[in-house]
Amino acid sequence: MRVGLLESRAARLPTYWSAYLKELGAEVVTPTLDEAECLALGRESLPGEPAQVQLVLGRILALGRVDLVLLPQWAAVSGDAWSEALPELLSRRISGLPTLLGVPDSPELMEGAAAEVGMRVSQSAGRVRLAIEKVRPLGSYARAEMPPLSRASRETVAVLGPRTLLAEDVLVGALRPALDDLGLYPVFSHELPVADVLKRAERIEQPDRAAPGDLELFGALSLLSGKAAVRGFVFVVPARDGSAAAAARKVAARLHKPFVLLTVDAGQTEFPELDTLRDALNAPAGARSRSAAPQESAAEGDA
Repeated sequence: MRVGLLESRAARLPTYWSAYLKELGAEVVTPTLDEAECLALGRESLPGEPAQVQLVLGRILALGRVDLVLLPQWAAVSGDAWSEALPELLSRRISGLPTLLGVPDSPELMEGAAAEVGMRVSQSAGRVRLAIEKVRPLGSYARAEMPPLSRASRETVAVLGPRTLLAEDVLVGALRPALDDLGLYPVFSHELPVADVLKRAERIEQPDRAAPGDLELFGALSLLSGKAAVRGFVFVVPARDGSAAAAARKVAARLHKPFVLLTVDAGQTEFPELDTLRDALNAPAGARSRSAAPQESAAEGDA
């Protein structure tokens, strides 16, 4: 069986599924086009959707003929239909796609999904069990350290946003150098230790009712907002994604440090909102503005 695999930079367990499929004897197929070409292909088919959706579709179309495609599931924010039901929505919007199957990107759900995938691919329960046992060490988060929170002669800012956006250079590759040009040192939320982020997310009100993406965003903010080295925050959301923007505004309301909400699109190279943040950080303490959007003011909660 030919199985397409979309293992992007956003995957938290990047080698598990490829190793598992090879153990099952499947032919693993990856996109034949580069990232920019995949994005252009997806944009042509879904011009009005967020860039991360366009990129996934382009990668699927660049697989060629396959029997099944595994899509690592996104951490959905509240009200975001794309992240909650990506395979179903893509199949509904674009005719002729191969079978799309969402698979988890978290250790606690991995083996149950692997058993289902294995029976689709090999139809041999014994082979599936052996394959799961062999790749089990790949199904846990690698030990990760907190990134450095300061750099000489730079003001540190936390950059928070969906992993599916921040981890993709083809979508936000110009953001890091833009921050550097302004003398700002960024700490990106997708580079934080996942276990630490999820532990801090337990502080959110009614965590069992919160969407996974909301938990990750809150956890990253909770982890970084109390760090003295972190002077400000940049919330990055994809263009044409109202749910991600709403989630960012909700957690930003907890801050008492300067922040900006940055809406970005693929290929964007200019980020004028960052000038506002730099000016706020360089202003005298008494004159510092908390946000470029003061109407969103609120007291910082338990973050």
